[in-house]
Amino acid sequence: MKSEKGQSLVEFALIVPVLVLLLLGIVDFARIFHAYLTIDHAGREAARAASIGKDEAAITSIAVNQGSTIGLTTGQVTVSTGSSGSNATITIRYPVTFLTPIIGRIVNPLTLKDTTIMRVE
Repeated sequence: MKSEKGQSLVEFALIVPVLVLLLLGIVDFARIFHAYLTIDHAGREAARAASIGKDEAAITSIAVNQGSTIGLTTGQVTVSTGSSGSNATITIRYPVTFLTPIIGRIVNPLTLKDTTIMRVE
């Protein structure tokens, strides 16, 4: 019978890249999910401000402040307000970068978009 001392080392070396890719994929998914929840919350808060009659600069500032954990900027927030009785629309677009280069090449650039509509009182 031959010695099998290196067998587990070879098996481990074969499975490590798959495990690392899986782990980084989980981290990427968690980051994207966090970013989506953050822009959804920022959109709701900005729409609430729009519904009570704040101006566009204040609405954009509220959205940016609520999205500060992901680095949301004023260029990513679009505000469309109307008069009393009409709808205010807040649209936030956030580009996502992947940590995993392989997944980033497969998926290509990903942009999350959140649109919130609320009636102006």
